[in-house]
Amino acid sequence: REPLTDLRQELDAELDRRLAVEQELAAAREAQGQSETSLRELEQARSTAEEQVQREQAALESARMERQAVEVRRRTLEEQLAESGSEANSVLAELDAEATEAAWQEALERLDARISRLGPINLAAIEEYEQESERKTYLDAQNADLVEALSTLEEAIRKIDRETRARFKETFDKVNQGVQQLFPKVFGGGHAYLELTGDDLLDTGVSIMARPPGKRNSSIHLLSGGEKALTAIALVFSIFQLNPAPFCMLDEVDAPLDDANVGRFCRMLTEMSRDVQFIFITHNKITMEMAERLMGVTMQEAGVSRLVSVDVEQAAAMAG
Repeated sequence: REPLTDLRQELDAELDRRLAVEQELAAAREAQGQSETSLRELEQARSTAEEQVQREQAALESARMERQAVEVRRRTLEEQLAESGSEANSVLAELDAEATEAAWQEALERLDARISRLGPINLAAIEEYEQESERKTYLDAQNADLVEALSTLEEAIRKIDRETRARFKETFDKVNQGVQQLFPKVFGGGHAYLELTGDDLLDTGVSIMARPPGKRNSSIHLLSGGEKALTAIALVFSIFQLNPAPFCMLDEVDAPLDDANVGRFCRMLTEMSRDVQFIFITHNKITMEMAERLMGVTMQEAGVSRLVSVDVEQAAAMAG
């Protein structure tokens, strides 16, 4: 039982490790998504700033062009006046009476107001752009680190999965071979084997198919109580043989067995006792007969227990 529990604990530990790695992978993916969102926001902010700079530069260039046009127009008019032999004062005197200085001043102020509304050039936009560029470079480096970490975690998961599948398949094959060897010994014939319930070794279950002598091949659920016990014994000892301990304790394993099955069970244990020391707790006489030493607890006086040890071979020699 202990080896089976150890095997299950080891499998649970491997699955827990896989779950932990998958959680780390999910956290890394979430962090990557957040970095990508921040990067997109920064890219959008940079694009907005560049568009604003372009609009400001276009408006400023337009105002400059208008002013230059006025200057060119003024010089052209002065040249034209000089070529025509006229003077500015005489021209002004000949202007329409409604063309007052106030009107021209008002027009000039309107033009100045338009230029003023354009505001100064945003020289800080270049510095902001450089800062955002540095930020983008930093985020790109962080994203590269996350991608590398994600790749490492995925490779670790694949390696764990490969090792888990290989070890599970190796253990399954050994246990299956042991069941096929021990089942005929405890039943005096028949056949049994293990089969996987799924294709994925990481998620599959294991079922045992047994065919006692004279019966059809079926799952263990369709067997009688004694047949289930013998099949379980074959399975447990198949697992035990993977990593046998120096001794093995059996607590009334033979209780549900009839005399014929107990005899086969004892013969199997006698064969295995060459490598493993067995300690029995039993009330079956046939099992006691095959033991080398018996340990009993008696109560000759009320409330007083006494341990009695008997060497079976010496007792048989003395009786003979």
